Amino acid sequence: MKLRILSVGHKMPNWVQTGFEEYFKRIQPMMSVELVELPPAKRSKNPSPAEIDKYKAVEAATILNAKQPKELLWLLEVKGKMLSTEKLADKLSIAMQDGADIALVIGGADGVADDVLQAADFKWSMSDLTLPHPLVRVILMEQLYRAMSIINNHPYHRGG
Repeated sequence: MKLRILSVGHKMPNWVQTGFEEYFKRIQPMMSVELVELPPAKRSKNPSPAEIDKYKAVEAATILNAKQPKELLWLLEVKGKMLSTEKLADKLSIAMQDGADIALVIGGADGVADDVLQAADFKWSMSDLTLPHPLVRVILMEQLYRAMSIINNHPYHRGG
């Protein structure tokens, strides 16, 4: 199974790069993960609701074009399903058994357009809290690593 993180945004602070890379290195022996940074739409300082919809439409096209035809589309979405780490491990294990590849989307600053919501095979909410997108990258990688640790019976999950 290959998992590609399609993340709208770039130029992350050093602490994000450091945290992300730590778990990225750890997960590689267990699962192929790739980060694909997608450019955000150019924004004005005080956009109108119509402008925000345009930004989301531009980003939706970029996201959907980046998804490969055979990949499942998993979307981080505040209104999605909450999963424990164990349930995430179960979901990943099923995808692995099915030979599925996954494109996991971190949307833009304004969320995602309906096109992406409708295309999603799974909508996952990491928290009811509003989390900054840079922090989501680090938490996502840590949780993917923890879930893979469960699947591989690695001690990280028990002591981590």
